[in-house]
Amino acid sequence: MTLPPGAPDLEVLDLLVSVSELGSLGAAARRHGISQPAASMRISALERRMRVKLLDRGPTGSALTDAGRAVVDHARTVLAAVRDLVDDVDRLRAAQAPRLRIAASKTIADHRIPHWLAALRTDHPEVLISLEVENSTQVAALVRDGVADLGFVEGPHPPAGLGSRVLGTDDLVVVVAPDHPWARRTTPVALAELAGTALLWREPGSGTRDTVWDLLSTAATPTGPAAELGSAAAIVAAARTGMAPAVLSRLIAAPDLATGALVAVPCADAARLTRKFRAIWRRNTPPSGPGELLVDRAAQLEIARTTVVGLPGERASSQVERPATDQELA
Repeated sequence: MTLPPGAPDLEVLDLLVSVSELGSLGAAARRHGISQPAASMRISALERRMRVKLLDRGPTGSALTDAGRAVVDHARTVLAAVRDLVDDVDRLRAAQAPRLRIAASKTIADHRIPHWLAALRTDHPEVLISLEVENSTQVAALVRDGVADLGFVEGPHPPAGLGSRVLGTDDLVVVVAPDHPWARRTTPVALAELAGTALLWREPGSGTRDTVWDLLSTAATPTGPAAELGSAAAIVAAARTGMAPAVLSRLIAAPDLATGALVAVPCADAARLTRKFRAIWRRNTPPSGPGELLVDRAAQLEIARTTVVGLPGERASSQVERPATDQELA
């Protein structure tokens, strides 16, 4: 099917409808971001193409002719159909766009995911991302159940039954309020003493809790908590009151350490106070396409963080942890 001779251009039809709606050629020109002479020239070209007079031009302005009003009535129908077409194409494009459902632990979602997604979006803006934020155990469950295509967790061990890749490490730090007795101690706290102290703990299932529990258990059975709190923000707030010490990600503690609202306590085993950031997936569906790209971007950024000196709140290092074991990549 070919268009008949004299078929008008859609943009000039839209301009003509604007003349009808706004009552003047000048107002229509302003709506379309062009000069009035340019608008007049386009309407004149449309009249020549259609071989019919559409506007009566006079010293006081321009008005639609009877033919012009008839053309506007048809144009509204045509333009409405074009808008429907464009909307439908937009919906088709959105439906075909690559989608990635991810889940992440709270620390990673707050402090790592934004940078990883920005890096992915630089090269692949078409990828649509949805994110759920839970603790590490819940993230693993979302991945196992197929609710998330890819997960990001922290903790001492990879979740059972899932494939994973180590992306980097995160320092942990023992913190107290400035008026807590430990704030003035000169001898580092040992793991056994830390295990015997009632601490502020995250809820069961938290990657931070699992990491700290495993580490303290190498020295002694950890004593009961001073409190179990469901978010890092709640633990920070409780630690500020002097209720009890806490072991937090340095990423989370950094603002309060900088202002003096919290004090870092020296630890005899500071080098062991780390946890791993991992990407996780179902073993039978390893990441591909956008998921694989996101994991690669995340790993690259974490390597860059460990090799750059002076990043706020992070310990610089020239030693980069290997990306993953053969078992984790399964």
